[in-house]
Order: sequence, then C-alpha cells, then structure tokens
Amino acid sequence: MKVVVKAENLTKRYDSFTAVNSINFEINEGECFGFLGPNGAGKTTVMKMIYCASPITSGNLFVLGLDVEKKSREIKALIGVAPQENNLDPDFTVLKNLTVYARYFGIEKRVAEKRAMELLEFMQLEEKADVEIPELSGGMKRRLIIARALINDPKILILDEPTTGLDPQARHLIWDKIRELRKFGVTVILTTHYMDEAERLCDRLVIMDQGKIIVEGHPRDLIERHSSKSVLEIIDPSPGVESYLRDSGLIIEKGSDRIYVYADNPQQLLHELNEKFFLQHATIRASTLEDVFLKLTGRGLRD
Repeated sequence: MKVVVKAENLTKRYDSFTAVNSINFEINEGECFGFLGPNGAGKTTVMKMIYCASPITSGNLFVLGLDVEKKSREIKALIGVAPQENNLDPDFTVLKNLTVYARYFGIEKRVAEKRAMELLEFMQLEEKADVEIPELSGGMKRRLIIARALINDPKILILDEPTTGLDPQARHLIWDKIRELRKFGVTVILTTHYMDEAERLCDRLVIMDQGKIIVEGHPRDLIERHSSKSVLEIIDPSPGVESYLRDSGLIIEKGSDRIYVYADNPQQLLHELNEKFFLQHATIRASTLEDVFLKLTGRGLRD
C-alpha cells in the first residue's frame, strides 16, 4: 500500500502554546482517513500543515513523497481543499465559481469549462450552472465547494466538516459522492464532529486530544478495543444505583442526567438492577464510535 502522507514527530507551536505535539501517522493511497477530536485538539492545525497553509515547527511531514518545507507549491497543485466556511464568490454564478478558481492552477479556459461541467454533473448541480450563489441551499453550497476542490483533479481531497449544518438528505448525498471519489483512487482526509459520519466513511482514523494522537485504527476495531459490545443507558437513575455499579467494579460514565454502563452482559445486569432499584428508564444499545470518543476525551464541553 502506497503511503501518500507521512508525519514523523510533527509539531506545531504558537509562541508558548503547543497545538500539535510530536505526532506520527501515515495515510495510505485511496483510503478515507479521519481526524477526530474535541475543539482545540489540534486536528485543524494538522490539516493546515498537510495542505501547506501553516508551516510546521519541527518534525517531518511528507505529502505525496514531497517535503512540505521544500515543495509547498508542488503539493498545493496536487491537493484539493474544501473548507468548512462558505467562501464562494457571491457575485459569480455556480459555473463561474469553478472556472475562475481553475485559473489558480493554470488550467486552460476550454479545459476548465469542460471539467467544471463534469463536476457539476457529478455533484448533481448541472441545472444550477447559471444560478448565482445566494440562490443556492446550504447543501448545494457544500457540494459546490467540494466540486471546486476537485477542479484540479487532485490526488488528495481534504474535507473540513463537510456536512455541518446540513439536513439528513444532503448529508447522505455528500457521503455517496465521497464514496464514489474513492473508487476513482482519490485519497480523502476529513475532520468531522459527527461520529456516525466518521464511522460510516473512514477506513482509519485518529482521535486527538490536547495536540496528541490518543488512538488510531479502523472505527469498528476502536469500538471493540475501547468499549463493550453494548451499552446500558440508565436515565435519571434512582439513589444508590451509581454506587452499586461502582462497587460491582463495572466501567461507568456519568452524564448530566444518565449513567452509561459498559458491561459484557447488560441484559443480566439490567435484570439485577430492576430487582434492587426502581429504574424509570433504561435501554440497551450497541456501542458506537461516539462512546469511544467520549470515553477517551471526556464528556465536558470544550470551547
């Protein structure tokens, strides 16, 4: 498997603050690789270093075999970036947003127009080619931003929160397009706050916290490694339930109004608890990547 991004002791500091603290990872050609973490974990900083928008402080970072410190111009020509914010030009039509952007890569006008129309068709926006940006829905704008990131036929596509704020239909359409891109050999690197999105799309991912990588692996492997098969959720537990669970040596987490119990046999545990306590509401569900994320990074809110 060909490695397209390789980081060795990668570090980024801003004065006395260390945003990324000596991390190591490899991303393989054609895979979807995710960076997850709470706010301030360092994931966006890593992405910026990959697409050469922020210089590294120390360590090594190679993208498509090129050193980011020496070959940033060449790397930028081979990468597509879809930022989270809407930075489309509101004075241009949908088509012109793509063809004007193509000039930055020196793409000849006729080639750019052909490529732009192909991308609009791919993202199901061909009927909006002559429409101006303010007339588009949020989902259409996101698809257009991704189409623009593909105008230079990149080897690597970087997606920063690709479906934030979109309705379920728009999210699923973008997921389908990301899967299609991978069939063409495009390597996809994404950040997302949606754990279900990461679980469905990523071949591998890392979870970062305080500038460090705390785990790496396939979503399903991480769930098996760091969580039980099922989770017992007890909402508004009656007095004594929490201490009973802790005294039993079970792994539990406490939320604002509920307790999460990671047990090998949750059905039997639920039966035991019902015999000893009054449980107003309890449910058993399959463990998810979100359980792993919250278990490793905590449930406290990060600004």
